Formats: sequence, structure tokens, C-alpha cells
Amino acid sequence: MTSAIDAIFDRCRAVPAIATAVVHPVQANVIRAVAEAHEAGLITPVLVGPRQRIAAAAAEAGVDISAWELIPTEHSHAAAEQAVQMAALQRVGIVMKGSLHSDELLGAIVHPGSGLRTERRISHAYVMSVASYGRPFIITDAAVNIAPDLTAKADIVQNAVDLWRVVFGCGGELPNVAVLAAVETVNPKMQATLDAAALCKMADRGQIVGCRIDGPLAFDNAISADAARDKGIVSPVAGQADILLVPDIEAGNMLAKQLTFLGGAEAAAIVLGARVPVVLTSRADSQRTRLLSCALAVLLAAARSKAQVV
Repeated sequence: MTSAIDAIFDRCRAVPAIATAVVHPVQANVIRAVAEAHEAGLITPVLVGPRQRIAAAAAEAGVDISAWELIPTEHSHAAAEQAVQMAALQRVGIVMKGSLHSDELLGAIVHPGSGLRTERRISHAYVMSVASYGRPFIITDAAVNIAPDLTAKADIVQNAVDLWRVVFGCGGELPNVAVLAAVETVNPKMQATLDAAALCKMADRGQIVGCRIDGPLAFDNAISADAARDKGIVSPVAGQADILLVPDIEAGNMLAKQLTFLGGAEAAAIVLGARVPVVLTSRADSQRTRLLSCALAVLLAAARSKAQVV
């Protein structure tokens, strides 16, 4: 376990358990993950979904759910709508995906009448830590926005910056944002490089705040000072990026999964931009990743309760 991940868990110890709507938890692995997060003192589960299927999943998992609140619904769509309504009414502080498709849950959240929309675009962030890189970092967006335009990328950056401030910015330092592309120079034929240049100027004009941002940067220049030096890149961000903004969902998804499955990175995933944090884990995620993601959501929920902007 890395020190960066340790710090997330350590900070959660000072936060009371957060009421969490678990949407359609009808598989044993989801119930086990919820039980682990509950036993760790992170969440107070509120199960939302078909009563009999939830009971069957709990029996298969060997977990006693009799002390947990259960809100019965007929199917997954109704479960998503019910959980979103509870979050909008502040009955719960976190929404957690269970055994339903991500689009079902996100569709209920972004619906104009959900009560959870903000002025920001919804985006996904992986908080990651890998032994070969000396600092924790965020990859965004690897799961929600397919091909974000410039306006969406500005929101994605700001969401990630605000997340970084809550989790790692206790000393007031600014995170370094690297806008990734395949090259380090602006090329009119490569939209990612044009967006990178525009984002940097938007930060200069105060349209993105609370960070240092540079790009376009190739991945090696973003995380390796030696690689940046070899290419003559002079930048306060190059070689020490805290946030990696990817050009599209394919790049982000492949990068995050490569680091996880081949690089041994630890990861926590969260959806940002709504009025409550959303835990949106994948079926392929380990129980460990699910627990880390819950811990991340707890820190965000606690920050919101203190009127911090996230």
C-alpha cells in the first residue's frame, strides 16, 4: 500500500460514516464491497432495488443486511431514480453504483429534473498511485466523456483540480495539470494540441483556477523530467504532473487500465460535477479498488458538508 493511499484512509478516520445509496446491489460481490466499506466505518448503506434479489445476493455473499435500510424498487431504472431523489433531498451524501449499467445511473443523475445537476459537466476521475512515480496523480476523463470539446475539457480540468485540492491540497499548494497529446507542439491538424493551447490561455485569463497548467505534453514529458529535458521543454508542470487530462475516453481508459493491470497501480474512481460524489466502479474492479473509491467519496462528501466547492 502506498503512502498516498494510506493518507486517504487516515483522513477518513476523522469523518463519520456517510449515508450512501447503493443502487441495485443484486450481486454478491457488490454486497461484499458494501459490507467492507461499512465495516471500515466509511458508509452507512441504504440499499435501493428489488428486495428479493438483494436478499439473494446477500445470502450468497454471506452478509447479514438486516440492520441496513432497504428501499424496495421494481427494477434498476426505478432504483436509480429513487437513489437520485434521496440524494437531492439530502437523505444520503453519496450515491454508489451497484449491479446496473453506468448509463442508467448517470442518466438519472444528469436528467434536468434530478436536482443533482450543477453548472459543471459530469466527469470521471481516477486517483492513482504507482511505485515508479513519486507522487499520486489523477487521470481524467477515462469513463464518462467520450470525445469532450474544449468547453467540456475546461470543466473536466476544474473538477479534477477541485478534487485534488480536497484530497491532497491541504498545504495550499497548486496542482500541476498536464494536457496530454501525442506531441509537445501545437499542430493545427491535431485537435488535442489546439485544445491544450486554449486551455492554458483560459487558465491565464482566470477561466480555470487553482492550478498550474501546461500542454500539449506527451505522456513521457508529463511524468519524466529527464524526457522533458531531452526535448528542451521548460515547464513547471513537465516531469511532475499531478493531473493528466487525456484527449478522449479511449486514451484515458487504456492509460488507466494499463497502469492498473500492468503497472500495479492502486486506483480509486469517482464521478464529479454532481451535487454529491458518485462511486462508479467497474465489474472488473477489485474489492480493494471499490473500498478506495468509497474512501475518496467520503472525503468529498465531508468537504461538501463544510461548504467547500467540489
